[in-house]
Amino acid sequence: MERNKSKIPFVGLHAHSVAGSVFDGFGYPQEHMDFAYQNGMNALALTDHGNMNGLSYQILHAKKMKAEGKSFKPVFGVEAYFVDSIKAWKEEYEKVKLDKKKARKVINDTDKVEAEDEGASKSKSKSKINSYGHLVLLATNQTGLNNIFKIVSDSHQGDSFYRKPRLDYNMLKKHGEGVIASSACLGGVYAQDYWNNREAGPEFVLKAMRTTTRHMIDCLGDRWYGELQWNNVPAQHELNKFVIQMHEEFGIELISTADSHYPSAEAWKDRELYKRLGWLGKSKTPDYLKSELPSDIDEMGMELYPKNGDQMWESYKKYSEECGFSYDDDLVYDSLVKTHWIANERIEDFMPDDTVRLPGFVVPDGETGEQTLVKESISGMRKLGFSDNQVYVDRLKHELTVINSRGFSKYFLTMKAISDTANQHMLSGPGRGSAAGSLVSYVLGITQVDPIKYGLLFSRFLRSDATDYPDIDYDVSDAFGLKEILAKEWGETTVVPISNFNTLQLRSLIKDIGKFYKVPWAEVNVVTGNMVKEATPKAKLENGIKAGLYIPTFEEVMKYSESLINFLNKYPHIKTHVEALVGQVRSTSRHAGGVVIGEDLDKHMPLICSGGVIQTPWSEGQNVRHLEPLGYIKFDLLGLSTLEMIQSAVGHVLKRHHGAVNPGFEDVKKYYDTVLHPDVLDLNDQEVYRNVFHKGKFAGIFQFTNSGAQRLSTNSKPTDIIDISAITSIYRPGPLGAGVDKAYVKAKKNKTASYLIDAVEEVTKETYGFLIFQEQIALLAHKLGDGVSLEEGNKLRKLLTKKGTGKGAAEKEKIRQKFIKGCGDKSIPLDTANSLWQNFEYFSGYGFNKSHAVSYSILSYQCAWLFNYYPECWMAAFLDKEPESRKEAAISLAQKFGFEIENININTSTRQWEISKDGKTLIQPFSSIKGLGDKAIEQIINNRPFDKIEDILFGKDIIHAKLNKKALDVLVRSGAMDPIVDERFNGCKHFWMACIQDKPKNQKKLLENIEKYSPEEDFTREEKIEYISDLTGMFPFELVLTKEIRDSIERHCVPALGNWDKSLGVAWFIPREVIMKKTKNGKSYWIVKVIDDTSTMSTIRCWGIRDHDQIYLNRPYAAKLDHNKDWGFSTRSIRHTFKLLG
Repeated sequence: MERNKSKIPFVGLHAHSVAGSVFDGFGYPQEHMDFAYQNGMNALALTDHGNMNGLSYQILHAKKMKAEGKSFKPVFGVEAYFVDSIKAWKEEYEKVKLDKKKARKVINDTDKVEAEDEGASKSKSKSKINSYGHLVLLATNQTGLNNIFKIVSDSHQGDSFYRKPRLDYNMLKKHGEGVIASSACLGGVYAQDYWNNREAGPEFVLKAMRTTTRHMIDCLGDRWYGELQWNNVPAQHELNKFVIQMHEEFGIELISTADSHYPSAEAWKDRELYKRLGWLGKSKTPDYLKSELPSDIDEMGMELYPKNGDQMWESYKKYSEECGFSYDDDLVYDSLVKTHWIANERIEDFMPDDTVRLPGFVVPDGETGEQTLVKESISGMRKLGFSDNQVYVDRLKHELTVINSRGFSKYFLTMKAISDTANQHMLSGPGRGSAAGSLVSYVLGITQVDPIKYGLLFSRFLRSDATDYPDIDYDVSDAFGLKEILAKEWGETTVVPISNFNTLQLRSLIKDIGKFYKVPWAEVNVVTGNMVKEATPKAKLENGIKAGLYIPTFEEVMKYSESLINFLNKYPHIKTHVEALVGQVRSTSRHAGGVVIGEDLDKHMPLICSGGVIQTPWSEGQNVRHLEPLGYIKFDLLGLSTLEMIQSAVGHVLKRHHGAVNPGFEDVKKYYDTVLHPDVLDLNDQEVYRNVFHKGKFAGIFQFTNSGAQRLSTNSKPTDIIDISAITSIYRPGPLGAGVDKAYVKAKKNKTASYLIDAVEEVTKETYGFLIFQEQIALLAHKLGDGVSLEEGNKLRKLLTKKGTGKGAAEKEKIRQKFIKGCGDKSIPLDTANSLWQNFEYFSGYGFNKSHAVSYSILSYQCAWLFNYYPECWMAAFLDKEPESRKEAAISLAQKFGFEIENININTSTRQWEISKDGKTLIQPFSSIKGLGDKAIEQIINNRPFDKIEDILFGKDIIHAKLNKKALDVLVRSGAMDPIVDERFNGCKHFWMACIQDKPKNQKKLLENIEKYSPEEDFTREEKIEYISDLTGMFPFELVLTKEIRDSIERHCVPALGNWDKSLGVAWFIPREVIMKKTKNGKSYWIVKVIDDTSTMSTIRCWGIRDHDQIYLNRPYAAKLDHNKDWGFSTRSIRHTFKLLG
């Protein structure tokens, strides 16, 4: 497409994008840049509100444009929030806090909204506390960019941050070198002088603006510019006149800007809707956003897209005439041309420094990173006893050569420092991901898995010919705690969490846009409820996926959902908006575990504050990679609840079996290192394999919480770590869909594996002839190919998964030719070689990372070992860590394995699950009561024992704001207070009404309540079932199964569903939940979750559901059922096969 041409040279030096101006700017920076280029400009600034979150997009797209031969210059900047003095603002804030009425008003005015309120700063401020002006800052060079980074970082911290990040004159003067500034829009610094003095008259406005001008010139000299804008807002033209007077009085230069907010002239309406969505449902929506969308752009009175010089001139002429203002044409023309001179002459042509930044403190003075890494690695080798083993020595030399040649020595030393710190405070995992294939990681103590022992490849982790950074995922029991410790020890601007930017998704967009256009909620809800279910089967078919979870993409849902297609055909305007708005930024959050570590990061990136936490302005993840290209390596510190369970279980072991009274982490760590560490634990203990993995005795066993994985384990009967690794690698959608699980079990049971040649047997014998692990492909390519290195073999693993005819296809073909030639040289027939290559291609889509699989399988085994030898300790730890949603199932599982459960007692229960002296009973803790918080538990434990209710209601040392009515309510209804319900009460409901529901303030009122509510007795049977099961996770079978029902079950020899007898085909159970579903053909069916007194939680699929079918929860049923080992239990008609008992 031919570019537009403009007679007037112009560059937009004030622009906003969705990346940093959420619910204000629209479209990503690259869209703005592409449009500006096509519209005839050779540069564009990005100046988002208070942050530089879009700078990474700017840089990456500028590089892409350059590679395409497009001459386009990115200008880096920010539109900051400015106050004259942070100190003066803080003093005013402290005064306001002393006045409770004013303070409440200020707090109410700070409704948390991520949207930018354009109008808030474009009028006289109601409060000095919430007052600020906009200030555009542009970097002329790297020094200026670093100064803006520092300004932005500082403005997001300490007293500078209150709702918005602020800077003042002191900050600007201190960090002003290399920085250009302009006065911005109707919300700018000059505009604040205008709004705050407008009513007093022009002289007062000018007086304030002169003061501002003097300050700005003092800070920036001739790098201070007055900014003119062109729209049909009369106040803008009044402001323009005042700005021009500053030019005439002080000689400051003028620029005109488009203040663009969307990437093309046509996008204005989508941006208007996007702005409104940001305020949808908020209590303080600005008045100007409450109206319907304007019908055309003329109603807007402004066009905020990246205009070229000619379009800017047209806007100037059009709007000045409409508003009745006249200007000196030459002056306006110069203000347009000046932007081009600034962008191309005053601002240097540079890209931000992308030097890799890692902390220097990990390297001792007088040493290089390479020297320190070698020294630490050799020391680790000696400690492990491998320094005389040539295989290990050669492997270490090779790895160190690759690491040091790639410049990653500091990365490994930083990772070692993280690991050393973590292991002083919490347990860390054996390893995660491909990093477990590194011997350097192992000898430094970063991982706990010997890669040579398990045949793990370093090239799977790091290659000498690659360009990507290393990526070590590090599991700990408390990731949040570790990050806090590191930030405290190393500094908050040294250890910085990585941001995530949440985007508008299809479901929420349709709901919000439907709400805005007043589409009936029921109609919208039908579409959003069905669209993913409708699209999923067709999308899976298109992608060749036969099994497992699949989430269709936005495009697939739009293409395959009949409900959505019909809805959007009915409302075509909604379709247009959806297509434009999906993927726009909605909010900022934090990466689950990612941090950047480097000294003085606030000087090298513009840090932001989100949710009270300082974090990076750019993201790094599966879909966005913006930190690495700018020189920042992500460290993934991930929390793994299994490690918490192990830590807790070891604590119980030490107390019960080693006499420890109150074991601390040092004791736990010592036990782990001497008993559970992979280097000392017997990983071939067949008793563990038989009792857990063969018999299916799974309770919180890592990677085996799913019934399918459990079934695959009991069928295949693993006997070593590689077997477990194979199971967990196979139990994924791809291999399951291809039937690899069944073929693997058959080959393992019958020992029917066949191998084309000896080399294949050597590599795949451990997996019974199947290419389960990705590393196996790399090894075979290396062993059989002609000069195919291990690194090439690993590259092949990636190339095989890519489709197309580009560079990757050529590389793949080159390796294939080397492979075929190598096979021929080894006298392997061509047909066999081609068959092997076809196997590579087939299994490449299913193969799994062996390093990861082995590391996680060791963790699974550690869990199984604890459960086998210390079942009560493991079960208590398991129950402690299971979330609320799985609490009932977890308690049922404990009962299934023979443990009694002691009910919660106000005087004896503690914070966590405890174990009786004989190890047969698990004592329920306060923490298992739904709705009872930590502060309430603390009050109970610190003030008991309680003999009667008065001790709680009127206890002098109890803080009743913490042990409040809500806490007391759940304590009573859960049965925890039963021990103090004395003879004055007719039952628990009488106690509840008199003491809690109508909570008395004194003894007299309590006695009156006891009399007043005396007609009440105990809770009904139905109430007790509901309260106990919902609040504690315990199901009270004794309340549901009356003696008559039990007698009837026994008389008719009907077993519990947990004791299913296929020959009978009948069982009894109690439904706990009914989930309504639809088949892909739109027919209704139910998934019924049930329980029985064997403490087995099961599901029954009920097909052929009709309108009047009904199942009562918490009531016993007997039913005739079908059973399939893959699908479980099912029935074709509940009205004919279900019978309600009693």
